[in-house]
Amino acid sequence: MVTDPVADLLTRIRNAQRAKHYTVRISASSMAERILTVLKEEGFIESFEQKKDKEEKFDEYEVALKYHSDGEPMISQAKRVSSPGRRIYAKSDQIQQVHHGLGISIISTSQGVISDRVARQKKIGGEVLANIC
Repeated sequence: MVTDPVADLLTRIRNAQRAKHYTVRISASSMAERILTVLKEEGFIESFEQKKDKEEKFDEYEVALKYHSDGEPMISQAKRVSSPGRRIYAKSDQIQQVHHGLGISIISTSQGVISDRVARQKKIGGEVLANIC
């Protein structure tokens, strides 16, 4: 049983990229879908699609990972910021840039899960879920 599905999602992607896999399967949930949508919009993954698992019991997302032309993974670091035991919130003007703007923060706001760039443009804050670079 997974107690933190966001941390599980980030760990599966991070481990798959380090092992040079082209796809990885992640448990399906609405939060996972929103996070994967942000990663796709920001160019960190190629695509994702919903599929059944091998026993046809639960849905999973099959995520196509993205690599640079030299074979290095697009996601070199994926760190969980807020955890179930310690929530981290930030106002729009307190959201810090990740690696001087080369990475993103994924933020859960009242308007959905968005990247830090969009949160600053809309001037809304929320819970900082993860930093990706």
